[in-house]
Order: sequence, then structure tokens, then C-alpha cells
Amino acid sequence: MQRIFLTGFMGSGKTTLGRFFAKEYGYSFIDLDHYIEGRYFKTINQIFEEFGEEGFRLIEQKALKEVSEIEDVIIATGGGTPCFFDNMDYMISRGLTIFIHVPIPELTTRLEKAKSKRPLLKDKSAEKIQEYIEEKLQSRLPFYLKSHITIDGTAMYKKEDLVRMSELIRNEVCSWEVKKG
Repeated sequence: MQRIFLTGFMGSGKTTLGRFFAKEYGYSFIDLDHYIEGRYFKTINQIFEEFGEEGFRLIEQKALKEVSEIEDVIIATGGGTPCFFDNMDYMISRGLTIFIHVPIPELTTRLEKAKSKRPLLKDKSAEKIQEYIEEKLQSRLPFYLKSHITIDGTAMYKKEDLVRMSELIRNEVCSWEVKKG
């Protein structure tokens, strides 16, 4: 039985790597934001508008606990998921947590290219996106760094990169299982 939680800032590649790893090793894959959207029949933005951030974070916590009952699953969390309530400690107690670390300049490049899909960023210049990342990352990093494992998510552009990273994760999973007992 295995549960792997992928944490990291938006644009770090949690969904891309999670889907790839799950397919390679026969795990289920859940993107927590997509799970929430499916349960509530609303986009994350609509939920934020209707319930505010506090309401969204309560919904997110409930969804996290629901998906944490599933076995042999990779769960890509939202960028803020680990930072609210006891979510990070809860994930640590329920499975293996992996922080996908991507340097700020690379995150800026990725998010600048995808800003039309991210309402918080859509009207920001690359400079403003970088400032946003720096500010948010500073408060989120202590939560991300609680993860069992930190991996470098800088190179995830080619299939070979994803294969290399999924092999690294698989090795870490085996090592973690031996350590825990």
C-alpha cells in the first residue's frame, strides 16, 4: 500500500510528473484541484469567488482527507495545500511526501508561458510574476521542506527527463519503505 503526495509551487510539475509516474508504475493519479472541481462542479476560481479563500481551504482539507483513503495513488496537491491547517503533517502521516523544488527563474518562465490559465497571474508581467513567486514561496517553503524527500524539478521537458525523475522517485520510495519499517 502506497500513497505519494507531490508538493511544490504552482508550475513545479506536480501534475505532469504525477501522471507520468502513476502510469509507469500502475498507480492511480489524482490532481487535488481537479478532484475538487469534479466534486463541486465548479472551477477553483468559482469556489474562491463563492466561498473566499477560507472556505476554499476548508473544502481542500476535506478533499485531501478523502483522497488520502485511497491506496496506491499519487496525489498532486495544490501549491497552497501544505500551508493550511495541519495538512502537511497529515500528509506526512498518511504517506510519502515529495517536494518538487524548482528555482524561481524557472518557475517564472513556466508561469509566464501559462499565465492565461492562471487567473492570479494573467495580467502580470514576468517581473510581477517573479515578485509574486518570491513572496509566496518565502511563506510556503517551510511547509514544503517538511517533505520526506526533495527533488529537483528543473528539467521536465522531454520524456527522458520524466523517466529519469520517475526512476529517482521509485528509488526514493523503496528507500523510504525500508526506513519506515
